[in-house]
Amino acid sequence: MNRAERYESAREIYKAIGVDTDAAIEKLKTIPVSLHCWQGDDVKGFDQDGPLTGGIQTTGNYPGKARTPEELMQDMEKTMSLMPGRKKLNLHACYAIFEDGERADRDQLEPKHFAKWVEFAKKHDMGIDFNPTFFSHEKVKDGLTLSSPDEETRRFWINHGKACIRISEYMAKETGMPCVMNIWTGDGYKDIPADRMGPRMRYKDSIEQILAEPHDSNLVKPCVESKVFGIGVESYTAGSAEFALSFAATHEGVLPLMDNGHYHPTEVVSDKIPALLCFFPEIALHVTRPVRWDSDHVVLFDDETKEIAKEIVRNDALDRVYIALDYFDASINRISAWTVGFRSFQKALLSALCTPAAMLKELQDENRLTEMMLEQEELKTYPLGDVWAEYCRQCGVAADRSWFDEVKAYEQEVLLKR
Repeated sequence: MNRAERYESAREIYKAIGVDTDAAIEKLKTIPVSLHCWQGDDVKGFDQDGPLTGGIQTTGNYPGKARTPEELMQDMEKTMSLMPGRKKLNLHACYAIFEDGERADRDQLEPKHFAKWVEFAKKHDMGIDFNPTFFSHEKVKDGLTLSSPDEETRRFWINHGKACIRISEYMAKETGMPCVMNIWTGDGYKDIPADRMGPRMRYKDSIEQILAEPHDSNLVKPCVESKVFGIGVESYTAGSAEFALSFAATHEGVLPLMDNGHYHPTEVVSDKIPALLCFFPEIALHVTRPVRWDSDHVVLFDDETKEIAKEIVRNDALDRVYIALDYFDASINRISAWTVGFRSFQKALLSALCTPAAMLKELQDENRLTEMMLEQEELKTYPLGDVWAEYCRQCGVAADRSWFDEVKAYEQEVLLKR
């Protein structure tokens, strides 16, 4: 059979269990997934020349990483040409673009420093999400920012957060799409602290001061992201899961953001999504792939990724969950890393859209758990690949591994010449 015939066969197979694959494909085309800029340059950014510090580490030295805004945008454009579906752009504040010799410290950042990114987003019909950068800076004192006992240090980072609120609103107005602004710090201690509450009270006050910056809540979606532990903060983090979730629950207009690498190895974000949707009008996600800990490996079409997508879709929450990718691997070709991760989550969303959720819920409610298990297992060998091929065809990208030929050519023609 040719591909058209294979899709027609797959459509009929899914139709028999109440799934409209044409509708699934059309729906998937509308779901934005935020593509993180920092995969392209190993989270380096453009506002400082020092090392990556503050609980973040990128491993590997694969050739060809982006060194300038122009190279990073070029790489992103190449990557996006290989991806089906709708994208947003996810930026960190350290990707500010300065011109004519101008420099501005992070507490003095302005919308004009992101004008070229807005231009880039408009060119590709993308919204923008934004993150203050509370790492890799000389004013991270003793590993602390918003929770620091040093008031001068804390004031600097509060002002940085306020500047990012203003920049986020500018981005939303310019693109016509809400900007998810995520607050995350690596603040914590390597060994057992003597005071766990004090840093958290300072952290709470700092975030409250940042959010006091005037903004339109329809345009700016402030989030707080938790952290379980990291390099150099193995024993304690100020922004723990309980802290971040409690803060969001008690501050109107603040979303909880869950990064599935920021929990203990036996915890799964897929189970947390429906729990939070019981209480929050909107939530946000950073989708990654932890290996033992928050190691930010490239997202794959694995079980937890599929479960995350299922919980969003089956709970009719596609308009309530802001989805972004967050990983960085410097040991492999960065264009391929971006592409594999994005395509993997697209596959997960398509799989979820092709799951007969109503039928499975009915079996569960009727305690027909034996049949429910059977049906869930049968679905695993349904011809999703043929539906994926049709989706990619309609989006104008390769459905199979042939896209990697373009990556290899780009590596030879562009990346290895850097």
